[in-house]
Amino acid sequence: MTTHLLGIRHHGPGSARAVAARLAELEPDVVLIEGPPEADQLVDLATDEDMRPPVAVLAYAADDVSRAAFWPFAVFSPEWQALRYAAEAGVPVRFCDLPAAHQFALGDEDRMPRTDPLAELAAAGGYDDPERWWDDVVESRRGGESPFEVIAEAMTALREDDRPADIHEQRREAYMRGVLRKTRKEGFERIAVVCGAWHVPALADPLPPASHDQTVLKGLPKRKVVCTWVPWTHGRLATASGYGAGVRSPGWYHHLFTTADEVTARWLTAVAGVLRKEDLPVSTAHVIEAVRLAETLAALRGRSSAGLSEVDAATRSVLCSGDDVQADLVTRKLVVGERLGEVPESVPQAPLAADLIATARRLRLKREPTARELDLDLRTPGGLDRSRLLHRLRLLEIPWGSPEISATRSKGTFRETWTLCWEPGFEVDLVAAAVHGTTVASAASNRVREAMAGKPPLADITTAVEGCLLGGLGDALPEVLTALDVRAAADTDVADLMTSLPPLARSTRYGDVRGTDTAQLREVADRLLTRVCAGLPPAVHGIDDDAARKFCDLVDNVHEATTLLGDAARERWLAALGKLAGRDSLPPLLAGRIVRLLHDADLFDSAEVELRLGRALTPGVEPAAGAAYVEGFFAGGALLLVHDEHMLRVVDTWLGTIPSDVFTEVLPLLRRTFGAFAGPEKRAIGERAATLSGGAPTARLAADELDEIRARSALPVLATLLGAAS
Repeated sequence: MTTHLLGIRHHGPGSARAVAARLAELEPDVVLIEGPPEADQLVDLATDEDMRPPVAVLAYAADDVSRAAFWPFAVFSPEWQALRYAAEAGVPVRFCDLPAAHQFALGDEDRMPRTDPLAELAAAGGYDDPERWWDDVVESRRGGESPFEVIAEAMTALREDDRPADIHEQRREAYMRGVLRKTRKEGFERIAVVCGAWHVPALADPLPPASHDQTVLKGLPKRKVVCTWVPWTHGRLATASGYGAGVRSPGWYHHLFTTADEVTARWLTAVAGVLRKEDLPVSTAHVIEAVRLAETLAALRGRSSAGLSEVDAATRSVLCSGDDVQADLVTRKLVVGERLGEVPESVPQAPLAADLIATARRLRLKREPTARELDLDLRTPGGLDRSRLLHRLRLLEIPWGSPEISATRSKGTFRETWTLCWEPGFEVDLVAAAVHGTTVASAASNRVREAMAGKPPLADITTAVEGCLLGGLGDALPEVLTALDVRAAADTDVADLMTSLPPLARSTRYGDVRGTDTAQLREVADRLLTRVCAGLPPAVHGIDDDAARKFCDLVDNVHEATTLLGDAARERWLAALGKLAGRDSLPPLLAGRIVRLLHDADLFDSAEVELRLGRALTPGVEPAAGAAYVEGFFAGGALLLVHDEHMLRVVDTWLGTIPSDVFTEVLPLLRRTFGAFAGPEKRAIGERAATLSGGAPTARLAADELDEIRARSALPVLATLLGAAS
């Protein structure tokens, strides 16, 4: 009876290649793999032709989905190669790590940070980068002697050091030894154990007494656990994703494992392909020179072949001409990559996840890890169904799609643009959402109903109304509208009412294209607007600057929303603003904003606006108050100052009357207003201001016409304006 311990690094192509070769040589009659034993029922699926890595074992507590964990596998993961070998050879295979049932029940309180053993070995070998050391000695190896004996010896030397005991690691290794003892008792003669290199010394003979391990494991709590396979991505295997056993370059490791020859040339050819897709000029000659540089660097550094650092240097200097942006593009798309795996339909799934997969397949929505834009025409059945699915998922807090909101797009209801990007973590979200229903539609409806039962804020209710209409959840809409009517009648906070009105107004547009009756919705929105118009004047009386800024945004949003509620609602809102504009107690910022809105609606002509602006900017008014009025009024754009000379003259005269000692205090307020204008607008205002005294616009001087003495005298003023004065 012999036991062979194959110490590996998770997700390493050299380790994976060595494991495959060693197993073929040993021909074991059983294989033990570090991983949750609950996944033993899933190993037969590893050979399914529809199973394409990267994939992961997902385990979660049946009574609390928040307690979940993934065990990822790529094609270059040693554990995956061991699984494939055992399944294809007809050899029993078992996972031997501490069960997830115990791990989920124990929590993380007993875990301690451990010194990285690779970093210690790398330092002993004269490396300052453990990734580079492991890549040199293991991952870039092709053929040669088995590395497992050397790895075991190195780890044994490291573990001889007296370290604080990590009870979690003790439990894991005690359980692994228990599985090993049980396997031996069952009569297996040639046992292969594939585990993390750190654990090899703990599993080597002679094993400690079984009673010792039983004591360590005695009384461990348990939780019921469910396991399944889910798709994974290379991006989630990367260290940058936060994955503890991650690697820096999954895409490069995949290339190392799957490419038999000409590794450097094929890789740099792929790099050239990525750059060419971005319309960047990369020729065959560039690739040849990059290959030569990578191989020369490897030779100078004493490496048998070019590694990632060499091909990265060649990519940056030759193919990217030193451009960091282009180099980062290659890293994102190729070095890390975003390959998404696939699992067969026979994999056990929760009903909700199965419904989503079937619906997405019917609607031809492919789950992809890279962001892509999807333009939907809601007048077509396919476009409408896709929109409803994505909106329903958002109600379930599964943001597969993010709607694009752009001021340049039409406000019509017949077209939507989404950005789709599938995240593997959504698999857990689907499991969590399954408590609400077995289909996406029923789960979204039930989720909305449950939210309404909790008496949410008014703004959340109006958002739910919009979500029901966008998601086609007509069965849940009556309950939401009832909750809206009750809450709106009881809510006395005008700011809450104003926050709630815009989504409600947007929702009234969806009846024509989505086939939803919005008559009741319009009635609720109309009553809400009536209460806003009545409650706004007392709500803004005597408020401070911060509150005034908040109400400016609210007024803007309601003003835009009333354009969707019809002419009668619009006239009622404008009448309320007209009355409010006559109040002297309005904060200057809000007063300026309301006057601008009334001017844009043709209720205040230019003469009236100039009169009000002149009053706000008279010498008797505090300059800070005048600046706030200017900010509120001109936040809508600078064209008025460009085209209305009288208005420009009022502002110019006011600026000239501000005392110099006060001007520096007002300047930040003015900069916030005028700094937001577009460059051509600011240039046009300056040219118009230069003509106010009756002169012509100042022509640009040639270099030899510049009066340096006069120009130098203006420098202190410019320094003050730019905030650079000493």
